[in-house]
Amino acid sequence: MNLQAVFFDIDDTLYSTSDFASHARRASVDAMVALGLNMPAEDLYRELEEVISEFTSNYEHHFDKLLLRIPRRCWEGVNRAVLIAGAIAAYHETKSRELVAFPDALDLLRRIARTPLIRGIITSGLEVKQAEKLVRLGVLGYLSPGAIFISDQIGISKPNRKLYARACDSLGVSPKQAMYVGDHPVHDIDPCNALGMATVLVRRGGRHGGEPGKSKPAHEVREFGELAEILKTEYGVELPD
Repeated sequence: MNLQAVFFDIDDTLYSTSDFASHARRASVDAMVALGLNMPAEDLYRELEEVISEFTSNYEHHFDKLLLRIPRRCWEGVNRAVLIAGAIAAYHETKSRELVAFPDALDLLRRIARTPLIRGIITSGLEVKQAEKLVRLGVLGYLSPGAIFISDQIGISKPNRKLYARACDSLGVSPKQAMYVGDHPVHDIDPCNALGMATVLVRRGGRHGGEPGKSKPAHEVREFGELAEILKTEYGVELPD
Protein backbone atom coordinates (compact mmCIF):
# COMPACT_ATOMS: atom_id res chain seq x y z
CA MET A 1 0.00 0.00 0.00
CA ASN A 2 1.36 3.39 -1.03
CA LEU A 3 0.17 5.35 2.00
CA GLN A 4 -0.33 9.04 1.28
CA ALA A 5 -2.65 10.27 4.04
CA VAL A 6 -3.52 9.57 7.67
CA PHE A 7 -6.84 10.85 9.04
CA PHE A 8 -7.78 10.94 12.71
CA ASP A 9 -11.02 11.03 14.64
CA ILE A 10 -11.09 13.48 17.60
CA ASP A 11 -13.27 12.16 20.40
CA ASP A 12 -11.82 9.31 22.47
CA THR A 13 -9.02 9.13 19.91
CA LEU A 14 -6.90 12.26 20.37
CA TYR A 15 -8.16 12.82 23.92
CA SER A 16 -10.38 11.09 26.46
CA THR A 17 -13.83 12.45 25.73
CA SER A 18 -15.40 10.04 28.20
CA ASP A 19 -13.24 11.13 31.15
CA PHE A 20 -13.54 14.81 30.31
CA ALA A 21 -17.32 14.70 29.91
CA SER A 22 -17.79 12.91 33.22
CA HIS A 23 -15.61 15.39 35.10
CA ALA A 24 -17.21 18.44 33.47
CA ARG A 25 -20.76 17.26 34.13
CA ARG A 26 -19.98 16.47 37.76
CA ALA A 27 -18.43 19.90 38.20
CA SER A 28 -21.60 21.43 36.76
CA VAL A 29 -23.99 19.70 39.15
CA ASP A 30 -21.67 20.41 42.09
CA ALA A 31 -21.84 24.10 41.16
CA MET A 32 -25.64 24.02 41.07
CA VAL A 33 -25.76 22.44 44.52
CA ALA A 34 -23.28 25.02 45.86
CA LEU A 35 -25.54 27.78 44.51
CA GLY A 36 -28.53 26.52 46.46
CA LEU A 37 -30.13 23.63 44.59
CA ASN A 38 -31.32 21.31 47.35
CA MET A 39 -30.72 17.84 45.91
CA PRO A 40 -27.92 15.29 46.36
CA ALA A 41 -25.29 15.90 43.69
CA GLU A 42 -25.20 12.22 42.72
CA ASP A 43 -28.97 12.18 42.08
CA LEU A 44 -28.68 15.37 40.06
CA TYR A 45 -25.81 13.90 38.03
CA ARG A 46 -27.86 10.80 37.15
CA GLU A 47 -30.72 13.02 36.02
CA LEU A 48 -28.34 15.07 33.87
CA GLU A 49 -27.01 11.90 32.27
CA GLU A 50 -30.59 10.96 31.34
CA VAL A 51 -31.13 14.38 29.79
CA ILE A 52 -28.01 14.02 27.69
CA SER A 53 -28.95 10.49 26.67
CA GLU A 54 -32.42 11.59 25.59
CA PHE A 55 -31.50 14.88 23.87
CA THR A 56 -27.90 14.04 22.73
CA SER A 57 -24.69 15.71 23.80
CA ASN A 58 -25.03 18.38 21.10
CA TYR A 59 -28.26 19.77 22.55
CA GLU A 60 -27.71 23.33 23.82
CA HIS A 61 -30.10 23.46 26.79
CA HIS A 62 -29.27 20.48 29.01
CA PHE A 63 -29.45 22.45 32.24
CA ASP A 64 -32.79 24.04 31.34
CA LYS A 65 -34.21 20.57 30.79
CA LEU A 66 -32.61 19.36 34.00
CA LEU A 67 -34.41 21.99 36.08
CA LEU A 68 -37.71 21.10 34.41
CA ARG A 69 -37.31 17.46 35.44
CA ILE A 70 -36.69 17.94 39.15
CA PRO A 71 -39.19 19.18 41.77
CA ARG A 72 -39.50 22.96 41.80
CA ARG A 73 -39.14 22.94 45.59
CA CYS A 74 -35.52 21.81 45.17
CA TRP A 75 -34.56 25.27 43.94
CA GLU A 76 -37.27 27.43 45.52
CA GLY A 77 -35.99 30.96 46.05
CA VAL A 78 -32.97 30.54 43.77
CA ASN A 79 -32.94 32.28 40.39
CA ARG A 80 -32.89 29.57 37.71
CA ALA A 81 -30.64 31.69 35.49
CA VAL A 82 -28.02 31.74 38.24
CA LEU A 83 -28.13 27.95 38.53
CA ILE A 84 -27.79 27.48 34.78
CA ALA A 85 -25.01 30.07 34.49
CA GLY A 86 -23.15 28.45 37.36
CA ALA A 87 -23.37 25.04 35.72
CA ILE A 88 -22.17 26.38 32.37
CA ALA A 89 -19.28 28.25 33.99
CA ALA A 90 -18.16 25.14 35.88
CA TYR A 91 -18.33 23.09 32.67
CA HIS A 92 -16.17 25.56 30.75
CA GLU A 93 -13.69 25.89 33.60
CA THR A 94 -13.25 22.12 33.49
CA LYS A 95 -12.81 22.35 29.72
CA SER A 96 -9.98 24.85 30.17
CA ARG A 97 -8.20 22.52 32.60
CA GLU A 98 -8.88 19.05 31.27
CA LEU A 99 -9.56 19.14 27.52
CA VAL A 100 -6.03 18.10 26.60
CA ALA A 101 -4.62 15.70 24.04
CA PHE A 102 -3.02 12.41 24.92
CA PRO A 103 0.73 13.18 25.05
CA ASP A 104 1.54 10.27 22.74
CA ALA A 105 -1.06 11.52 20.23
CA LEU A 106 0.65 14.90 20.07
CA ASP A 107 4.03 13.21 19.72
CA LEU A 108 2.81 11.04 16.85
CA LEU A 109 1.25 13.99 15.02
CA ARG A 110 4.45 15.99 15.49
CA ARG A 111 6.48 13.16 13.96
CA ILE A 112 4.09 12.52 11.07
CA ALA A 113 4.12 16.26 10.29
CA ARG A 114 7.80 15.87 9.42
CA THR A 115 7.00 13.35 6.66
CA PRO A 116 5.32 13.88 3.26
CA LEU A 117 2.10 12.24 4.54
CA ILE A 118 -1.08 14.30 4.55
CA ARG A 119 -2.40 14.68 8.12
CA GLY A 120 -6.14 15.21 8.47
CA ILE A 121 -9.16 15.12 10.71
CA ILE A 122 -12.54 13.53 9.90
CA THR A 123 -15.00 14.10 12.72
CA SER A 124 -18.72 14.00 13.34
CA GLY A 125 -20.36 16.80 15.30
CA LEU A 126 -21.19 20.50 15.42
CA GLU A 127 -18.93 22.78 13.42
CA VAL A 128 -17.65 25.19 16.08
CA LYS A 129 -17.72 22.62 18.88
CA GLN A 130 -15.40 20.24 17.03
CA ALA A 131 -13.18 23.07 15.79
CA GLU A 132 -12.83 24.35 19.36
CA LYS A 133 -11.56 20.94 20.42
CA LEU A 134 -8.81 21.09 17.80
CA VAL A 135 -7.78 24.54 19.04
CA ARG A 136 -7.72 23.47 22.68
CA LEU A 137 -5.92 20.20 21.93
CA GLY A 138 -3.09 22.09 20.25
CA VAL A 139 -3.00 19.92 17.12
CA LEU A 140 -3.70 22.45 14.37
CA GLY A 141 -0.03 23.12 13.67
CA TYR A 142 0.50 19.45 12.81
CA LEU A 143 -2.38 19.15 10.32
CA SER A 144 -2.16 19.66 6.57
CA PRO A 145 -3.89 22.75 5.10
CA GLY A 146 -7.48 22.06 4.12
CA ALA A 147 -7.49 18.63 5.77
CA ILE A 148 -10.15 19.21 8.46
CA PHE A 149 -13.52 17.66 7.68
CA ILE A 150 -16.41 18.22 10.13
CA SER A 151 -19.72 16.51 9.37
CA ASP A 152 -21.78 19.59 10.24
CA GLN A 153 -19.92 21.59 7.58
CA ILE A 154 -20.28 18.94 4.92
CA GLY A 155 -23.84 17.72 5.47
CA ILE A 156 -22.75 14.10 5.76
CA SER A 157 -22.33 12.37 9.12
CA LYS A 158 -20.83 9.15 10.38
CA PRO A 159 -21.18 6.30 9.62
CA ASN A 160 -22.00 7.32 6.04
CA ARG A 161 -18.95 6.31 4.01
CA LYS A 162 -19.48 9.38 1.80
CA LEU A 163 -17.96 11.52 4.55
CA TYR A 164 -14.66 9.68 4.30
CA ALA A 165 -14.80 9.54 0.50
CA ARG A 166 -15.36 13.31 0.38
CA ALA A 167 -12.29 13.92 2.53
CA CYS A 168 -10.10 11.75 0.33
CA ASP A 169 -11.44 13.26 -2.88
CA SER A 170 -10.95 16.80 -1.60
CA LEU A 171 -7.26 16.10 -1.07
CA GLY A 172 -6.76 14.13 -4.27
CA VAL A 173 -6.07 10.88 -2.44
CA SER A 174 -7.53 7.48 -3.22
CA PRO A 175 -9.19 5.83 -0.20
CA LYS A 176 -6.88 2.88 -0.85
CA GLN A 177 -3.95 5.20 -0.17
CA ALA A 178 -5.37 6.53 3.09
CA MET A 179 -5.54 5.41 6.72
CA TYR A 180 -8.21 6.26 9.28
CA VAL A 181 -7.60 6.15 13.03
CA GLY A 182 -10.65 6.10 15.32
CA ASP A 183 -12.25 4.53 18.38
CA HIS A 184 -15.71 3.54 17.12
CA PRO A 185 -16.03 0.13 15.37
CA VAL A 186 -19.31 1.04 13.66
CA HIS A 187 -18.76 4.72 12.87
CA ASP A 188 -15.04 4.69 12.17
CA ILE A 189 -13.97 1.23 11.08
CA ASP A 190 -16.85 -0.25 9.06
CA PRO A 191 -17.34 2.61 6.55
CA CYS A 192 -13.60 3.03 6.02
CA ASN A 193 -13.13 -0.69 5.48
CA ALA A 194 -15.89 -0.55 2.87
CA LEU A 195 -13.90 2.11 0.99
CA GLY A 196 -10.66 0.14 1.16
CA MET A 197 -8.93 2.45 3.62
CA ALA A 198 -6.42 1.08 6.11
CA THR A 199 -8.18 1.17 9.48
CA VAL A 200 -6.80 1.52 13.00
CA LEU A 201 -9.04 0.97 16.01
CA VAL A 202 -7.89 2.83 19.11
CA ARG A 203 -8.80 1.00 22.33
CA ARG A 204 -8.18 3.37 25.23
CA GLY A 205 -11.29 2.73 27.29
CA GLY A 206 -13.65 4.99 25.34
CA ARG A 207 -17.36 4.37 25.61
CA HIS A 208 -17.69 2.90 22.10
CA GLY A 209 -14.71 0.56 22.08
CA GLY A 210 -16.73 -2.50 23.06
CA GLU A 211 -19.43 -2.08 20.43
CA PRO A 212 -19.35 -4.81 17.79
CA GLY A 213 -18.66 -3.72 14.24
CA LYS A 214 -19.45 -5.62 11.08
CA SER A 215 -15.82 -5.80 10.03
CA LYS A 216 -12.42 -6.03 11.67
CA PRO A 217 -9.90 -3.20 11.68
CA ALA A 218 -6.61 -3.72 9.91
CA HIS A 219 -4.87 -2.81 13.15
CA GLU A 220 -5.69 -2.27 16.83
CA VAL A 221 -3.63 -0.09 19.18
CA ARG A 222 -3.81 0.99 22.80
CA GLU A 223 -1.37 3.86 22.46
CA PHE A 224 0.18 5.76 19.59
CA GLY A 225 3.69 4.39 19.97
CA GLU A 226 2.22 1.17 18.57
CA LEU A 227 0.88 3.06 15.56
CA ALA A 228 4.29 4.59 14.91
CA GLU A 229 5.71 1.08 14.73
CA ILE A 230 2.89 -0.08 12.42
CA LEU A 231 3.55 2.82 10.07
CA LYS A 232 7.19 1.81 9.90
CA THR A 233 6.89 -1.96 9.58
CA GLU A 234 3.67 -2.27 7.57
CA TYR A 235 3.76 0.87 5.41
CA GLY A 236 7.43 1.79 5.20
CA VAL A 237 6.95 5.21 6.82
CA GLU A 238 9.99 6.22 8.86
CA LEU A 239 8.95 8.74 11.48
CA PRO A 240 11.66 11.18 12.63
CA ASP A 241 12.19 11.43 16.40
